[in-house]
Amino acid sequence: MNVEIDITNVVLTTERLTLRPWLLSDLDDLYEYASVDGVGQMAGWKPHESREESLEILRRFIDRKRTFALEYGGKVIGSLGIERYNEEQFPEFAGKRCREIGYVLSKAYWGRGLMPEAVRAVMEYLFDEVKLDAIFCGHFLRNRQSARVQEKCGFRHYAFCKYETQTGTVEDDEINVIFREEYLK
Repeated sequence: MNVEIDITNVVLTTERLTLRPWLLSDLDDLYEYASVDGVGQMAGWKPHESREESLEILRRFIDRKRTFALEYGGKVIGSLGIERYNEEQFPEFAGKRCREIGYVLSKAYWGRGLMPEAVRAVMEYLFDEVKLDAIFCGHFLRNRQSARVQEKCGFRHYAFCKYETQTGTVEDDEINVIFREEYLK
């Protein structure tokens, strides 16, 4: 079952990152990375075409209270959301406390190990503070970078499926999962 999430007062720190709730003052940083070709497509959305589009999404992040801004050196360079997993697709998890995570990182910061660092911090929060039993995380089969992040963080294959993107395409998707017991080892 999907557990309720509210990160309003949650700030996580790692060696290089601060994960915190979004602020309206983050608009320029969001637009800067979300408007770059090749970033959103890896997660199923098109590049932002205007600051107004970024502002609409930023307001959604703030209102829904479940997406962290990833701050590096005083600049927001990505996001990590704690989303609802598909309970209909995975009814075998009905008695377990679960969520799914998804993330995006500015192209300028790819290949530095920042996303595994952020994912591990959120895993620690979700398992230790929220007391989840399992965390799902998916990636398009063509997105090897995201697959590597999940492998590095201990996620294991659970299912293949199809994912309809915000742009109307259908992608082959791999859903991975990590259970509390695996995380604790």
